[in-house]
Amino acid sequence: MASRSFFPPPPSLARPRLPSYTGEPKAPKPEGRIQLALALGALGVVYGDIGTNPLFALGEAFGGAHAVGVSTPNVLGVLSLIFWALVLVITVKYLTFVMRASNDGEGGILALLGLIPLKARPHALVLVILFGAALLYGDGVVTPAISVLSAVEGLKAVAPSLSSWIVPITIAILVGLFLVQRRGTQGIGFVFGPVMVLWFLTIGVLGARQIVRQPLVLAAMNPLHAVRFFIDSSGSAFTVLGAVILCIAGGEALYADMGHFGRKPIVLAWYALVLPALVLNYFGQGAFLLSGGKPEPSAFYAMVPHALLVPMIALSAAATVIASQALISGAYSLTQQAVQLGFFPRVKIVHTSAGHMGQIYVPQVNWMLMVACVALVITFKTADSLAAAYGLAVTGTMSVTTLAYFLVLTRTWRWPLYKALPLCGMFMIMDLTFLFANLRKFFDGGWVPFCIGLTVFIVFTSWMAGRRRLGAYFASVMIPLPMFLEDVANTKPPRVRGTAVFMTANSGGVPVLLLHHFKHNQVLHETVILLTITGEQTPYVKSGDRMTLEELGHGFHRLIARFGYMETPNVPDLLAATGPSGLTIDLSRTTYYLGRETIIPGKTRGMWGWQKHLFGLISRTARSATSYFGIPPNRVVELGMQVEL
Repeated sequence: MASRSFFPPPPSLARPRLPSYTGEPKAPKPEGRIQLALALGALGVVYGDIGTNPLFALGEAFGGAHAVGVSTPNVLGVLSLIFWALVLVITVKYLTFVMRASNDGEGGILALLGLIPLKARPHALVLVILFGAALLYGDGVVTPAISVLSAVEGLKAVAPSLSSWIVPITIAILVGLFLVQRRGTQGIGFVFGPVMVLWFLTIGVLGARQIVRQPLVLAAMNPLHAVRFFIDSSGSAFTVLGAVILCIAGGEALYADMGHFGRKPIVLAWYALVLPALVLNYFGQGAFLLSGGKPEPSAFYAMVPHALLVPMIALSAAATVIASQALISGAYSLTQQAVQLGFFPRVKIVHTSAGHMGQIYVPQVNWMLMVACVALVITFKTADSLAAAYGLAVTGTMSVTTLAYFLVLTRTWRWPLYKALPLCGMFMIMDLTFLFANLRKFFDGGWVPFCIGLTVFIVFTSWMAGRRRLGAYFASVMIPLPMFLEDVANTKPPRVRGTAVFMTANSGGVPVLLLHHFKHNQVLHETVILLTITGEQTPYVKSGDRMTLEELGHGFHRLIARFGYMETPNVPDLLAATGPSGLTIDLSRTTYYLGRETIIPGKTRGMWGWQKHLFGLISRTARSATSYFGIPPNRVVELGMQVEL
C-alpha cells in the first residue's frame, strides 16, 4: 500500500541513519549585505496583500454597508483604530513575537502545529488548527477577486461610462493570472519587488499631499481618539471594526512566507517602507474626507490627479496581481504541507524552479481557485459588495494562530504561565474582538469564505479519519515479520532475480501486499525491500537523517525514509542512495508493488457514514502513488483489494 505514516517510527527500529539521499538543500541563512535584496523580494511577495488594502479598506468604513458618517471625530477615530491595528497586530503580534516561532526557518499555522510536541496535541487542538488552516483557502479565493476588482474600479474615476467594462476586465485579468501559474514565478519574480517599491512610494506621496492640507489627521496617532470613538458612537464603532480588519488582512501571510526570506528582511521592509507608506495613505484618505471629499466611488482614486489616473490604475492592477500571486502561491504551499502531513490526498505538485524549492504549482488547486474567484466577481460585481465577504476568514485564522502560539510558548519553549498568558491573552482579545465584529457581516457575504474553509476542513478531517481507519485495518491483518521470515526459511520458496519494493505505511509487520503476492505467485525476489515513507513535523529533513536501513535476513530489508512537509519524495532516488550502505540496487530490475484499495462503507465505528463515502470518493480521485512518488509506471505492479470501513 502506497501511503505515509503521520507518526515517527517506533524506537525499536532506530538504526544509524544513512547520509545518502541528498535532496535539494535548503538555502543558507542570509548574511549582512543580502538582507536588502531579500527585503526587496519580501516587498513583492509578502507585502502585496496588505499593501493593496488602501484601495478599498477606508472606503468600506465610510461608504460600505455598515458605514459611519464623515465627521472629524469619526475620521480621527477610524484612523486611530487603523493605526493601532497596524501597530499592535502586525508590528507587535506578528513581527515581534509570532515570527520568532520558526519551524526550521518555516512559518505558518501548520508550522506552528509541527512545533507542538505530539503528546501535547489533543485531537481537539489538531481540529482547531486544521480549521484555521482551511480558512486560509477562503482568504485565498476572496483576496484576488477583491484586490483586482478594486484596482479596475478606478476606471469609474476616468469615465463613468466605463463602469460596464469593470467586471469583464477583472475576469480577464484573473483568468490570465491563473493561466500563467504553470510557468512559475521565477521568470517574472525579479520585477515584483521594484513594482511594489514604486507602489508604496506612490501611495505614500499621494497621502502626504493630502496630509499637508489637513495636518489635523496626524492627531489620530493618539489612541484616545479611538477610545472616544467607541464611547461616543453608540455601538457603531464595533461594526466599523469589520472594515478596520481589512487594513491588516494579509498579516498571516507575513508569517506563512517567512521561510522564503527570513524574519529580518521582512521586518526591515516593514519599518523602512511598508508601514510609513500605509500610514501616510490611510491618513491622507482621512484628510481628503475632512476636506470635503466623498468616500464613494473611491477615496483612494479621488486623491490621484486626473492626468495620472490611467497610469495609477495600471500600477494598481499590477500591484493587485502581485498581491493575488502571493495568496495563490500560499495556497499551493499550504496544500503541499497538508499532503505531507497526512491531512490531504495526494495531488500533482509541479516544481517550477530548479533552484527554489518553494516555487511550486498545484494544478487542481489552481483551477478551483480560478473558478471560485471568477464566480465571486460575477456574483458581487463591486469591491464594496465583496468587502463584506472579506475579513471573517482572516480573523478566524488569526485567532487560531494565537492559540497555537500559546501552546508553543508553554509546551515547547516552557514559558511560565505568568509570562505567556498576559501576552497571548492580549493577542486573543484583539483577535476575538475583530472576529465578533466581522460576524455581523456573515449574511452580507462573510458566509462565502467561511463555507469554502468549512468545505476544506471537512476534506481534511475525513481524509485524516479515513487514513487512520485504513491504517488500523491493515495493522489488524498483518502478521509478525519474524513469523513470516521463519516460514520463508523453512519453505525456501523459489527466488527470482531482481528487487521487489513493497510500500507500506506500517513498518511493524508484513505488508498485506507482500502476503497477497506470495500467496498467489509462490515466489519471492532475491532482494525484498519493505519501504515506509513518513511525513515529519519539520519542513525539511537533513540528508544524514533521511533514511534508516535494517537488514532482516533472507534477502529482506526494511527501509524507512523521512521527508519534511515541504518536500516531495522520489522513491527511485531513495533506492539509488542506498549504495554506500552496501545494498546495491539495479533499478532496471526493480519492481514496485503498490496497493489500490476500494473503500466499502460498512458499519464500523469511528467515522460517520457520509465521511466514509466521501473518503472513498477522494481516494478514487487522488493522484496515483506511481506519479506522486516518481516511480516508473512500467515497473509497477498494482494489487487491488476491497476494504470495509
